[in-house]
Amino acid sequence: MQDNPATAVNAEDVANPVPDAMNGETSPLESKIGLFDGSDFRIATGRCSDCAAIPQALWYFANETIAAPRAGRPVAGFTPRITVREDLERWAATHPPNGAIDEPPLVWIAAPELLRNARLSADGRFIDVAARRWSFALVPKLPLNRSYYGETSVAFLNSRPLSVRGLLNGDSFTARTIWPEDFRIDSSAALQRVDASPQAIRALVRAEPRGGAQSPFATTLLWERSPGSARRCEDAPVLAAMLNGAQGDDDEAHGGHFTLVTGRVGPGGAIGDWLANNFYSLDLVSEKGIIASMLPLDNYLADLNSGQAWYRPSYLLVAVLRSQNAAARIQGALERTYNHFYRHQLLYQHATMNCAGVSVDVLRTLGWRVPSRGATSWLAATLSVPYFVLRNRNARIAGDAFNYLSEDLTRLFPAVAFEEIGADLLRMAAGELTRMQTSLEATIAQDLEAIFFLRVPQLPSSRAWGDYPVVSAREYHARVPSDPAQRQIIPVPERPFPAHLRDPDVSAPPRQRSEIAVAMWAALSVVGIPWLMWRWWRNRATA
Repeated sequence: MQDNPATAVNAEDVANPVPDAMNGETSPLESKIGLFDGSDFRIATGRCSDCAAIPQALWYFANETIAAPRAGRPVAGFTPRITVREDLERWAATHPPNGAIDEPPLVWIAAPELLRNARLSADGRFIDVAARRWSFALVPKLPLNRSYYGETSVAFLNSRPLSVRGLLNGDSFTARTIWPEDFRIDSSAALQRVDASPQAIRALVRAEPRGGAQSPFATTLLWERSPGSARRCEDAPVLAAMLNGAQGDDDEAHGGHFTLVTGRVGPGGAIGDWLANNFYSLDLVSEKGIIASMLPLDNYLADLNSGQAWYRPSYLLVAVLRSQNAAARIQGALERTYNHFYRHQLLYQHATMNCAGVSVDVLRTLGWRVPSRGATSWLAATLSVPYFVLRNRNARIAGDAFNYLSEDLTRLFPAVAFEEIGADLLRMAAGELTRMQTSLEATIAQDLEAIFFLRVPQLPSSRAWGDYPVVSAREYHARVPSDPAQRQIIPVPERPFPAHLRDPDVSAPPRQRSEIAVAMWAALSVVGIPWLMWRWWRNRATA
C-alpha cells in the first residue's frame, strides 16, 4: 500500500487494545466512542490487513492510529454504482428507525494511550496522574503549520484537569492531543430562552468579543422539556451541530467549518468522547495534518496540529435525546457517506460540496428538511461570468464565482447551516414547525429532552486569535484585504489519489452549474452578441 504523505505521528499496528495499566494510564477504548462501546473496537493502523474498512479509507491512515471494529461486528457499507443520495435513500428505506446501528469502519483516534484526570506541571515539563509522573513531550509541529503550543498554552492548561492522548515510552509521555476536562456540559446552567430563529442563534455565536475566542468555556441551556430535565442528562444520547469560527491568520478560513456530532453525555457532563464527522478535502495535504474522518471530539478540537480549538473558537448546539434512534440513524448514514467519500464517488468542492453541504445533504436525504436560505444572487452569479473572464482571463475563476454566488447559503456557509439547524431544533422543541413533519423530524421532536449551546474558546498558542465566522459574501469581503497580494493564504501540496485504488464503478463527477453558465456565455459571445450588434446596426441604418 502506498504511504500517505500527510502523517503526524507513527504507531505500531496493535492487534489488541492497549491493556489497562496502573498509575492512570488507560486504553482509549475503555470508554465510549460516540454512541459505541470502545470495547467493540481494537487499536490498529491503516496498514492492518484484516480491518473491515475499505482499502481507500485505510490508505489515508497508513501511519495513523485508528480504532477498527472487532471481527464479527456489524460495519457500515455502501452500494456501488449509484450516487450517495440514492444509497442513503435505499438504506433508510430498509433500515428500521429503531434498529441496531452499524459501526464505523474506522475511527481516527490518533494515539494508542490515554491519560485521564492528568495534571501538567507549572513549567510544562511533567504530566502527573495520581501518584505517577512522566516527563512530558509533544509530537512535532508539522512544517507547514504556522503556529504551535507554547508558554501561553502551558499557563492555560496547567491549572485544569486534562485528558491527554499520546504515546508512552518508559518514563516519558509524548502527547498528541491535550483536552481540558473542564470543557463539559454544565447541567446546572440557567435557562436562557431565545427565539427559534437564525438571528437568535447568530446572536449567541457573536455575543462575546472575537466570537468568544478569549472567553471562558460556557454552557447555556436554551430549552428543556420540563423543569430540571436538563440536570438528568448524564449518559443520554446526543445529536449536535458544531460550528468552528474564523482563523486569525488565514484569509481563506473566514467562513469557518461545520461538523455533525453524535455520542452520549459522559460522567459529569464530559463531551470529549463524542464522535465528530469531519468532511474535509482529501485531495490536498492540510498544513495542519487534518484528514477527513470520524474522530473523537477531543481529537477534533485539541490535536496539537490539527485541532480546531488551537486556531479558532467553536460552538455546539447539543440536542439531548430520550433515545438514540435519531442520532444513530444520522450517524449510520454519515458512515456510509464516508465510504463513498474515500472512494471518490463523492468529491469535496469548496463552493458546492463542502463540510456544510455534505452534512446538510445527509440530513435532508434522511428527512430532516433543513431550511434553505437560497442563493446569494442568481443575477450576480450570471453577470459574474463575463466580468471575471474579462478581468482575470480565466474561465475557472469565473466558474468558481458563479458557483459561490448561486449556491444555497445553507449548504455554502457553515455558520448559516448552524443557524438554520439550531433554529429548526428550537422550533421542533416548541412544536412550532410550520411544515408537515417527516418521520425523522417527528422522532427528534418527541425525543428532545434539552438543548444546550456550548462555546469553546480558542486554546492559547503562538497563533493569532480567531473570530466568529462570516455568513455572507459581503461579510467575507469586508474581512479580507482588497489587495489579493496582502491576503494571508497558505499554499498546500496536492495529494493525488492512487490509480490502483480507483474502483471501476466510480462514475465521473456530475457537471458543475458553472460549466453550463460558462458555455452559455461563450456561445453568446460568439453568436449572440455579434447578432445583436448586427441587428442594432441594421435598425439604425434603416431609421
